[in-house]
Amino acid sequence: MSLGPAEVAKIAHLARLAIRDEDAPAYAHNLSAILELVEQMNAVDTTGVVPMAHPLDMAQRLRADEVTEANQREHFQAIAPRVEAGLYLVPKVIE
Repeated sequence: MSLGPAEVAKIAHLARLAIRDEDAPAYAHNLSAILELVEQMNAVDTTGVVPMAHPLDMAQRLRADEVTEANQREHFQAIAPRVEAGLYLVPKVIE
């Protein structure tokens, strides 16, 4: 598909882009090349090709699930305004 300067001006207007008239032929050439590449890719037979989420079949490296900090619940609850049975008590918000 080949675009001309008039089509480029219309596309630029629809996209709310300001381009100079002297730049329109260069944009037309570049956009036409992109559309030709898309046509080539659409012409490739992809039947039987399984879509993939990622090009590399790799597992995520995860760190070990280990406790790294000491339990400081008593320390923090000692400075809380109200605590009961290991829970922080807060004012009721919704009635």
